[in-house]
Amino acid sequence: MSLENTNITSLERLVTPQQFKQKFPINAQVAKHVEASRKTLRDILDRKDKRLIVVVGPCSVHDTKAAIEYAERLAKLAEDLKEDLFIVMRVYFEKPRTTVGWKGLINDPYLDGSFQIEKGMSLGRELMIKINQLGLPIANEALDPISPQYMQDLISWSAIGARTTESQTHREMASGLSVPIGFKNGTDGGLEVAINALQSASSGHSFLGIDGEGKVSIVNSSGNQYSHIVLRGGGGKTNYDSVNVRLTERELRASKLPVNVMIDCSHANSSKDPELQPLVLDNVAQQILEGNQSIIGVMLESHLEAGNQKLTDDKSKLVYGQSITDGCIDWETTEKSLRQLARKLNRFNQSVGQNYL
Repeated sequence: MSLENTNITSLERLVTPQQFKQKFPINAQVAKHVEASRKTLRDILDRKDKRLIVVVGPCSVHDTKAAIEYAERLAKLAEDLKEDLFIVMRVYFEKPRTTVGWKGLINDPYLDGSFQIEKGMSLGRELMIKINQLGLPIANEALDPISPQYMQDLISWSAIGARTTESQTHREMASGLSVPIGFKNGTDGGLEVAINALQSASSGHSFLGIDGEGKVSIVNSSGNQYSHIVLRGGGGKTNYDSVNVRLTERELRASKLPVNVMIDCSHANSSKDPELQPLVLDNVAQQILEGNQSIIGVMLESHLEAGNQKLTDDKSKLVYGQSITDGCIDWETTEKSLRQLARKLNRFNQSVGQNYL
């Protein structure tokens, strides 16, 4: 009589995290870059660095060639704007789905339902090494609780998505991650689940995980002191405006949490219309120019080409550099928007400095 695995069709063993990193190692240059990027992000959250964090890039990576081309352009832009913006590239490999659908490069790298997960992880790690070598920090969504052991040494910032912010597993995982973590508000637009998540992630936990040798272990964490909230709207409403930001500040103070707010210009805040993202960004910039001190960063969904496309059986018809998940703004719009943002912040910071002196 079978009592276990009655719905499991097969089990395949994966190489251990240690073996995987030996196969795709990082050099001293990359390690130093990741460490420095994480420090910069912590300094911004601690107000030791005046720059604004900009997490920007494709909704999800499905084509590594297009991702590298995008990264090469973004690296040049990041260098140009480094005085006022700290740009971090979105490199999202795992996609949470409301029902079913393509779950990301790691889960299905060939876009055909073959689910060659080890190949997807290999492609993902190789890509992240190359992007770090370009001098760009990497942001991802921490979705699967196992994958950080395979990828986390290449990541500088992570997000916990609106669908998983309420998950105890993800709060515990975040408490042990070595990077600043952004918790998005719930899909209904409410703040409570994110506030609870921040309190949980900043505390120590004991939970099940794996070690570098792939052995199931009891993980004891000390808590992540660099978790913060990400406002992304929800429930058919936006929450990037000054009133909602002020309400968020009030809730954070009442919960004795650091008053750090990131604004996601996409998702419900743009009413799921990617072309509205620059307008949201303009509004956020204006709040900063008017004296807001809690906004530490923004998020944008951007790719080489605007919009998105459906994934079909005929992969030859896919438009190069266009998202197959959420719609994005194109590269030209991205560059224009970020240059305008940097100019505004530069003039503002110079003015504040002169007044202070």
